Amino acid sequence: MDKREIAQLTPRDALGKALVDLGEIDNEVIIVTADVGEATRAKYFGERFPNRYINVGISEQDLIGISCGLALTGFKVYSIAFSMFLMRAWEQIRNSVSRMNIPIKIIGTHTGFSDSFDGASHQCLEDIALMRILPNMIVINPADSCEIYETIFAISNIKSPCYVRIGRDYVINITHEIDYKFEIGKAVIINDGNDVSIFTTGQVLPIAMEAVKILEEKGISAELIHFHTIQPLDVSTIEKSIRKTGAVVTIEEHFVKGGFGSAIAEIIVQTYPVPMSIIGVTNFGHSAKHPLDLYKYFGLTADEIALRAEELVKILKKR
Repeated sequence: MDKREIAQLTPRDALGKALVDLGEIDNEVIIVTADVGEATRAKYFGERFPNRYINVGISEQDLIGISCGLALTGFKVYSIAFSMFLMRAWEQIRNSVSRMNIPIKIIGTHTGFSDSFDGASHQCLEDIALMRILPNMIVINPADSCEIYETIFAISNIKSPCYVRIGRDYVINITHEIDYKFEIGKAVIINDGNDVSIFTTGQVLPIAMEAVKILEEKGISAELIHFHTIQPLDVSTIEKSIRKTGAVVTIEEHFVKGGFGSAIAEIIVQTYPVPMSIIGVTNFGHSAKHPLDLYKYFGLTADEIALRAEELVKILKKR
């Protein structure tokens, strides 16, 4: 499917389209969902391949258990549910999937603030922390619909378990305009810079790109790097960037504690410590008409990124 066509889709529609297209070329792919086929668009696959589509009902623990059993028989299993409610199956993911290294592909939708109007109970802001600490687990946080589509194909033959976080409807599709090859574990340098590094993951990429422009107007050269893969992290790209700029700002649609910024900090403190600022969420969300209302409330904005970056540059100049 052409990237320009995919760029017209919402995140969950891109997921549904990718699953159907993958199912057309690989008859070993099977979808298991927890009664959210309509909301996640997994139903597209079920309508096309009803014999390879299983709805276990509202039971995420069973979703994982059944998926593991199917994977052990040779199927390529995609387990799909709302990310927030997948977390109630973390014990099964830990013991059956990660510990046993069973290569099911866990797709968590409606992540971050994408389900803004349903409030804090449906807004998953801790999944990166919970998933990235698990051995063997690959964690991918695509920026937009095109990366979602590519991710579904990229993980299909991987012999390790994967967790992919996907939003609902709101997205600024941008990666189809950027020339790069999507590779799991390989970060994407969006903009070269010398004064400060900005590391981003997921759907906040366009916000970080706007921040780079703000900083440029102030005479600050920011290096912007997008990490669609949070585990494994591209350590060599991290180290090369921070050695060049000497400071880093991270931004994510996730709790600050344990998330993407924390993962970056774990690398930096052991390789080349530099001044760092982590932008993320510090408390549970609330109901809102649009995800952007929550971005603004929690400071996930271009202005905040630029402000933090400028503060770090001032620190460096005082040294």
